[in-house]
Amino acid sequence: MAIPSIPRKEYFDRIAKFQANIKKAGLDACLVHGTESDFANVRYLSEYWPTFEQAGVFVPASGNAILLIGPESLKYAYGRSVFEQKNVMQMLNYRESAEPDYPGIPLATFADVAKAAMGKKKLKKLGLVGTAVMTLPTLKALQEQLPGVELVWADEVFRPLRWNKSENELACHRKAFKVAEKAVQAMLNEMKPGMTEFQAIGIAQREIYANGGEYEGHSLYCFGGDRTSNGISRPTYAKLKKNEIIQLNIGARVSGYSSSIGLPVWFGKLPKEQMALVEFGLRAHDYTFELMKAGADAASIAKKYTQWGIDQGWGDYMLYGPVHGLGIMETESPWIETTSNYKLKENMTYQIDTFFTGNGYGLRWETGVIVKKGGCEIMSTKFGDLKYCKLD
Repeated sequence: MAIPSIPRKEYFDRIAKFQANIKKAGLDACLVHGTESDFANVRYLSEYWPTFEQAGVFVPASGNAILLIGPESLKYAYGRSVFEQKNVMQMLNYRESAEPDYPGIPLATFADVAKAAMGKKKLKKLGLVGTAVMTLPTLKALQEQLPGVELVWADEVFRPLRWNKSENELACHRKAFKVAEKAVQAMLNEMKPGMTEFQAIGIAQREIYANGGEYEGHSLYCFGGDRTSNGISRPTYAKLKKNEIIQLNIGARVSGYSSSIGLPVWFGKLPKEQMALVEFGLRAHDYTFELMKAGADAASIAKKYTQWGIDQGWGDYMLYGPVHGLGIMETESPWIETTSNYKLKENMTYQIDTFFTGNGYGLRWETGVIVKKGGCEIMSTKFGDLKYCKLD
């Protein structure tokens, strides 16, 4: 089974580009933070994915970056990350949330890290990246261990580096969508009324791991009835029923990169108003593809989509939209919103996330695209048709 991946050299190319941004921003270094659940920034630079613990990458404006890990993960980090062993350091503030003391394990401070990364160069301004998930213990450790150092929010110094994907990244995304397609098809073949939502999700998980996925791309969706009106939800022990929308969103992760395929399905016959929303949702989904192309203004896409939905008579059913970034995380920067301030570029990747919510029901059509000149490459077109939705 051929599985695409990111070459070791590409990680260090990323670090070099980041260091150029650090210098341009007038910073001496940046500290990038990640957790087990939101690990993208750290993995992007190091291939390391923390388990139970947290992690960071200290990136000086010049010199070697340092991978920062919790007390339990030294051997794991040596084997998992692309960094040399001398550039991996254990720290207490990256420990698991039970907060053991770990007596007897030698642990570094941020002063030690700065010295290892920067030598005799003075650290005056440190940029913080991943601030939305950075923990209070890490912030306190920085303040206590680096007195006099100015801490600067620096997410935008780093974040745009992840927007335009390399050919290796695109290959991982494409494979992730192929894996997700197999998982969705298996669900459509095997789901039955009376099966629990968890049992249906189990079908998808089986296929993801059997066909090259390293993990689910996100929390997998299979839920019916009123919960389909939720913008975000989870499956439960509820049983699948006839004559109501059942929402599927299935994503796989391949070599770090995510996918998601979403569609409404049902057994029996939907009420007329629900069927009308299903049909409109698919039209809106298809309309969005027409707007996605290199050079397009992101805010204009969102405004056109919103006005189109209003003109079609469905404005009250819109919650947000219509597109969000796709990468290591299934939902990541940049979103396409009416407040956006950028233009689309080639090889940016997005999820076309077409969600509508009604009174006691809702639905989502979703797939991923790669921005191209004059249009977009749709990474999965297989289930974008009503013929897949009725399961009996």
